[in-house]
Amino acid sequence: MENSGQAAECRFDLLGIGNAIVDVLAPVEAAFPQRNGMTPGSMTLIDAARATALYGQIRREKEMGGGSAANTCVVASNMGARVAYLGKVADDAPGQAFGADMQAAGVYFPSVPLQGDESVNNPTARCIILVTPDGQRTMNTYLGACVRFGPEDVLADVVRASRVIYMEGYLFDPPAAQEAFRTAARIAHDAGRKVALSLSDRFCVDRHRAAFHDLVRGHIDILFANEDEICALYQTDDFDEAARRAAAETHFAVLTRSERGSVIIQGQQRIVVDSVRTEVVDTTGAGDAYAAGFLAGWTSDRTLAECGRLGSVAASEVISHYGARPLMNMRQDMDF
Repeated sequence: MENSGQAAECRFDLLGIGNAIVDVLAPVEAAFPQRNGMTPGSMTLIDAARATALYGQIRREKEMGGGSAANTCVVASNMGARVAYLGKVADDAPGQAFGADMQAAGVYFPSVPLQGDESVNNPTARCIILVTPDGQRTMNTYLGACVRFGPEDVLADVVRASRVIYMEGYLFDPPAAQEAFRTAARIAHDAGRKVALSLSDRFCVDRHRAAFHDLVRGHIDILFANEDEICALYQTDDFDEAARRAAAETHFAVLTRSERGSVIIQGQQRIVVDSVRTEVVDTTGAGDAYAAGFLAGWTSDRTLAECGRLGSVAASEVISHYGARPLMNMRQDMDF
C-alpha cells in the first residue's frame, strides 16, 4: 500500500481546517457576473454591504453550511470516513445552524464560537455562489467570523487524533490563519500524522505566493491543486514542470484537470486518472469532493490510483446537481 498511516491509533481519519461559511447558491444568467463587475469563475472577497446588495438581487436555490474544507469533510463522512472539522463561526443563528448542519452530516465540530461584541461585529460568514447556465460558479465571499481563526483555535488533541490534517487555501489570507496552518502542521507531524493542503484558488496563490510556497516546501505532505493553481504557484505555463516541482517538494501531489481527469505524482511515478462522465449542472465543490473521495480512499489504505478513482466518482456526483454535497449515500462506491 502507498499509505503508511496509523489508523488504529486515530479517532478520526480526516480533520479539515478552513473557513466556516454558510453557502448561498443561486442560478443566474450568463451575463450576470460580468455585468456586476465580477470575473467569471473567480472567488472574490466582499464586505457586508456588498453581500447584502447581492443577496437582494438573486433567486436563492439553496442555503447550507459550506466552505471548501467543510464540504470536503461532509463528502468524506458520507463516504464512510471518520471526520472532524475546525472553523470559526459567531454565536449567532447562522453559526448555530452551521454547527447543527455539520453534526447532522456526521462531522465532529468542536470549535468555540465568537462571543459578545466580537460575535456582533464579526457575524458568521456567507458565500454567495452564482451559477451560470454552463455550470460555472462565481463566488462572492463575506468572511465575517472566519478572519478571527488563529493558532489558539487549533485544538491540539483533535489534531493528534486525526490521521491526516486537510487545510484549505481560502483560509490563508489573514496572518493569524497562516500561523494557525503552521501550528497545525507542527502538531500533526510531531504526532506522526500527515498534512494535506488544497491551494483552493489561483487568486489566493497570487496574493500569497511566497508564503504558500514556504508552507508547501516546509510543512505539506499531500498537495491538492488544479492546473491553474499549480502553475500559478510555480509561475509557469508548463503544467508538467509545475507538477514535477510540486512532487519534489511534497510526499505526493494530486492535480485535477477538469474533464481531463487528474494526475497523481509521487517521485518518478505518474498516475493518470480519468474523470467520470456526467451531465454538468453546477461545478460548485467539485475539487472539494474530489479531495474527499481521494482522502476517504487514502485513509482506508487504497492505492493512489484507486484514491484518484474515488475522487473522480465523488466529483462527478456533486457536479450533477446544485450544491456541493452528494444527494446519495456514496459508501457503496468505497467497495466495502
